[in-house]
Amino acid sequence: MSVSESSLREDIVRAMQALDARGLNRGTSGNVSARFAGGMLITPSGVVASALTPGSIVHMPLEREPEDEGLRPSSEWRMHGGLYRARADCGAVVHCHSRHATILACAGRGIPPIHYMVGVSGRASVPLAPYAPFGSDELAGLVVEAMDGGFACLMANHGQITIGRTVARALAVAEEMEEQAAIYWGTLAIGGPTLLDEGQMAEIFRRFGGYGQKR
Repeated sequence: MSVSESSLREDIVRAMQALDARGLNRGTSGNVSARFAGGMLITPSGVVASALTPGSIVHMPLEREPEDEGLRPSSEWRMHGGLYRARADCGAVVHCHSRHATILACAGRGIPPIHYMVGVSGRASVPLAPYAPFGSDELAGLVVEAMDGGFACLMANHGQITIGRTVARALAVAEEMEEQAAIYWGTLAIGGPTLLDEGQMAEIFRRFGGYGQKR
């Protein structure tokens, strides 16, 4: 195992355990992957976060399950592989069933421009991919279509999925999307949100260009 592969495996384990610790995922739901060596490293199917080790992360091609024996990859490997094939800027994928994002997804709602931090998704609003069964080619295609240049989308009656250049970034986007989902859910309970308009969100993206450390 090379140093870079070791680091990625550790990043994936840490991300899954962080999702669990922060209440963004429960049990064996959710999955994390990273692009590696022409394929991907992805969490195994049906293993709780606390039991994951770097050695249990599965290395596999982007378009089919591995043929060798060992732990089976997440049932959502098609969705991860589809995003890597469609997006050259995608280095990692985080999928989770965080509570408020899943509530909205089950209500058939995406996240509108309720707050400037919705822009962390790469767009002024977070779209909702239509429903398809988990693990299916259909769902993979719908998620790739809904992502469409952004970094996050909700999945109808399912949860949320995010991408980033690194595992840490994809995890940070997922955490922010759950916060924005919670804010939107809260506004719906007290009469509905006051949304930012197109011009206001355009200004946010301009400001994001100069935000944070650039080194």
